[in-house]
Amino acid sequence: MKRYGKQCFQWGLTILFGLAVFLFWRLKYPYVLSYQEQFQLFIGSGAYFSSALAVPGGLACYLSEWLVQLYISFTAGAVVIAVSLALTQRLTWAVFNKVCRSGCHTPDSYYPLSFLPSILLWVLMGDESVLLAYIVSLVICLTAMLLWPRKVIMQIVACLVAIPCIYWVAGPMVIAVALFVALLNFFTPKRQNALLVLLWAVTCILISAQFVPFPLDRLFAGIGYYRLLTVQPVLMLIVPLLCVLLPFVVSFLPAFNDNMKWRNSLFIVQTGAMALIACLALPRAYEPRKYELMEYDHLVRTKQWDAILAKAEQKRPDLPMSVCATNLALAMKGQLCDRIFDFYQHGHEGLLPNFQRHFTADQLTGEVMFYLGLVNTSQRLAMESMESLPDQRKSVRAMKRLAETNLVNGHYEVARKYLGFLKQTLFYKEWAEQTEALLGKEDKINAHPLYGWLRKIRLDEDFLYSEEEKDKICGQLFMKNQDNMMAVQYLLMMPLLDKDINRFMQYTQLVNEKLEFRPRAVQEAIAFAYMQANRQMPQGTVSPVVLQNLQGFMQAYNQGAQSPALQNYSNTVWYYLLKK
Repeated sequence: MKRYGKQCFQWGLTILFGLAVFLFWRLKYPYVLSYQEQFQLFIGSGAYFSSALAVPGGLACYLSEWLVQLYISFTAGAVVIAVSLALTQRLTWAVFNKVCRSGCHTPDSYYPLSFLPSILLWVLMGDESVLLAYIVSLVICLTAMLLWPRKVIMQIVACLVAIPCIYWVAGPMVIAVALFVALLNFFTPKRQNALLVLLWAVTCILISAQFVPFPLDRLFAGIGYYRLLTVQPVLMLIVPLLCVLLPFVVSFLPAFNDNMKWRNSLFIVQTGAMALIACLALPRAYEPRKYELMEYDHLVRTKQWDAILAKAEQKRPDLPMSVCATNLALAMKGQLCDRIFDFYQHGHEGLLPNFQRHFTADQLTGEVMFYLGLVNTSQRLAMESMESLPDQRKSVRAMKRLAETNLVNGHYEVARKYLGFLKQTLFYKEWAEQTEALLGKEDKINAHPLYGWLRKIRLDEDFLYSEEEKDKICGQLFMKNQDNMMAVQYLLMMPLLDKDINRFMQYTQLVNEKLEFRPRAVQEAIAFAYMQANRQMPQGTVSPVVLQNLQGFMQAYNQGAQSPALQNYSNTVWYYLLKK
């Protein structure tokens, strides 16, 4: 009964830990889950499974990709991570007991120490380039340690057969298993075999290099463990090392079986230490500004324009990607020329960023191009984003956009190819089937609220896209279709953000020849241009309220650049042009 009570208490701690992990990901950083889900394309086919098995660690990658596709639901994604970390802790604890079984005690007093690898994994996941395959591989290897036989003959067979198999299933994490087996043998008369096990594991990796198209450094680092092809965090080496070494360290520590007071005190101190490590390390590992950009990117991806503006109003965006997302949301709501200077701005790249050849930045830029009507440029950026992924995976988000752009352009067979991939996924199959039904149906495409509109406003003439002439491209979009109000808003605001009032006036004249469009920022800029040129403004060009505000601004400005009264006009064109 006493032992049963201990087990219930231990399981209770594990469940509390898992709940904390779940709440952390579900409430604090849910948008990281969307970030991870969009940069893979899990296809449920036999060919895809066979290709995964063709590389070392491929099965672990395959299992992790299957789990990551669940991240499309924030709740499911948080459950996956919570269960993964809790399972790692329980397996670590089981390995503790396996090592200590032949000793003088079971390590009940040291149960909190078994949380250390999982806590460090939690910290490690603050690096968005650490992939779930790393944790899956660790779970596989901990399971192998737990099931490792103790009889000498069985150990020999396991070393010869199981080590290569574990390597092919889980990748170079097999070295942790080899180190565990080596330490098991080191404390026996057969200690001379310890080094042989490690050498055999390394030899398996070296042999595989002759048969797979990967350099040796990637085979030792793990093909699917880390997204970037750079030096991995040191913590990725420390975590599996702790999983192996901690059980042996604990086996030499006193059990305090006869002293309940010491046992309880030791337990409390360890629990406090684990909680302190988590509280100190987690805030340092999760950089708020980086994850703020992921939230903006997700909101753009899911077209939550009101949510973007609500977030920007709560905390003013000041990074290029967040400013770009905010301006896009304003334009989609038709509010860009009224509210653009309510938020931080710095040049026209806040509207249309330059091409960066980076898989995250180019996706957001591609979203802007898509809604503007630059369908071909959006298609190019989607392809660039997918092909620039460091781990050479495919992106389900980019694949979806490529299907859409080809559908709009009338390239139905190309669109069908991309939709064919998406039809083999779990969560995009229904969308792919519905979209495939549009192929070749011109009337249905033209009646579609998004694709039909894009067909009306897209530029279908050949031209060279120029980073230096984005405003002229917006002008072409406007001339193609005067109903393209997003193009109008971008056309007029780009010269203002570059503080080029003369070019703004030229574009205003062009727009006014086609339609009457004079929101607040446009009126403020027109009033400023006439004042700067010392010319009489035609009556009715701007509202009396704007003229009155301009007089108030100039009075405050003439009092000095540091005048507090200027803050009353911080959301005006004049403040942006003269103050910044």
